[in-house]
Amino acid sequence: MLKFPDNRVVLLAADVGGTKTLLGLFRQAPERPVRIEAGEFVTLEYDSLVPMIREFLKAEGVEAKTIAAATFGVAGAIRDQVARLTNVPWLVDAAGIAQAAGLRSVYLLNDLEAMAHSVPVLEPGELAVLQQGVAQPGGNAGVIAAGTGLGEAILLNVDGRFQPGATEAGHADWGARTPREIELLATLVRVYGRCSNEHIISGPGLVNVYQFTHDAFGSRTWLSPAAYVPAKTCAAVGTVADPADLPAAIARSAAEKRCPKCVESLDLFVAAYGAESGNLALRTVATAGVYIGGGIAPKILPALQSGLFLEAFRAKEPLADFVATIPVAVILNAEAGLLGAAVHANGTA
Repeated sequence: MLKFPDNRVVLLAADVGGTKTLLGLFRQAPERPVRIEAGEFVTLEYDSLVPMIREFLKAEGVEAKTIAAATFGVAGAIRDQVARLTNVPWLVDAAGIAQAAGLRSVYLLNDLEAMAHSVPVLEPGELAVLQQGVAQPGGNAGVIAAGTGLGEAILLNVDGRFQPGATEAGHADWGARTPREIELLATLVRVYGRCSNEHIISGPGLVNVYQFTHDAFGSRTWLSPAAYVPAKTCAAVGTVADPADLPAAIARSAAEKRCPKCVESLDLFVAAYGAESGNLALRTVATAGVYIGGGIAPKILPALQSGLFLEAFRAKEPLADFVATIPVAVILNAEAGLLGAAVHANGTA
């Protein structure tokens, strides 16, 4: 059981995702708060954040009233500190959570906005550089992260300091660039009625691409509110009992070159990821860098380093030379969203 000296400010942070939620306790520090302990929870095993918070604090021997500040990153759009999560059937109300959990206050951030708060404090060892580029100290930056869904955030440089901001760009329309991608777009429009970035660049999105290359669209699944599981899987992927395991199985098959159609699926996914990352670079004039977060990127790092990602990232004529100078890096810290929420809490305590 943890004990905290009275003179140490304790922060509570959360990264609430469609699949898992991380809760963490941190000590306040001048720049990067110090992680004390963190816990991982299966999001859909709880009907709200409150019982999760109570369970975590009880396990760590911490009373809610001793928490100086709490910031939670949540996967959804926030209005007046209330969010209806995109891939989880929860309504998250900051004031309601604070009251029910006995916390002094709770502040909500979009999950990618929270991750963006971590960027200024990440260490070199927490990044895998895809493109060195030439970072401009006074420039803006962008963060994009594929996982259960797709999120993007901006970091505007205001008087030499980054000011993170939220977007819902994951739900913006996906732009096909090649004849094969146009075929994919037409298929997904037929299936879903429209095709967003998230329909391609996410875990369920990779499953969508796989179904396109294998002509195997099946039935809806809980994997995402707008996702399908294949009617059949190829021999290289085999039988997958849990739909949540499908993206990883497809990526393994592609990486090991067991199935040409799986290879094409991952290639299409990586190219789309690179193209949308380049779009983010242009939209934000991200001369300080583009950071690739989320759970998928570190797991498919060799595929991102193959050249397809950067080829699509740079294919932005007449600004191809410009985007070729923008630093691009994969965030390797699996708790970057949690850290970012703690950075925000650190500044409000």
